[in-house]
Amino acid sequence: MRHLVGLILAVAMSAAVFLGAGWSSARIIAAHTASTSLMSKSGGLDFAVLLGVGLLIGVLVAAPLVSPLGAGVPGVLLLAWSAIYVTKAHLALRLIPLSGHLLAASGFRVMLTSGMLALLGVVMIVPMFVPSRWRGRELADDEFAPAAEAELVH
Repeated sequence: MRHLVGLILAVAMSAAVFLGAGWSSARIIAAHTASTSLMSKSGGLDFAVLLGVGLLIGVLVAAPLVSPLGAGVPGVLLLAWSAIYVTKAHLALRLIPLSGHLLAASGFRVMLTSGMLALLGVVMIVPMFVPSRWRGRELADDEFAPAAEAELVH
């Protein structure tokens, strides 16, 4: 059940990276180009959205109760997209959804071409290589239950 929840979180994380991080990074780059400070109201919102996506990534990577699929699946997707960009850049850029219609797509494109998606992908797949993340919390409690009962008897 927790891996099913992890897959649902993976879809949410993918949307957060594409829409949230893409939108806010495009707006931050535009503000930097226009020499606008992030201390303005809109700049603060852009930065807050980017921090929110980063916080979500951090929780999915670090929280032991969350399935490693929550961060791992989007991480593998980002790494695969980055690998496609390295081998066939035109194809990777063409695969970006809503390319000409959404501000998030332009920010996502910048993150892809700068290598930030590859960096995020590597960070996000780390929990997939930790064996204890694949086991549920109940299993860990059951392993220690007989030892705790034996201590109570003596």
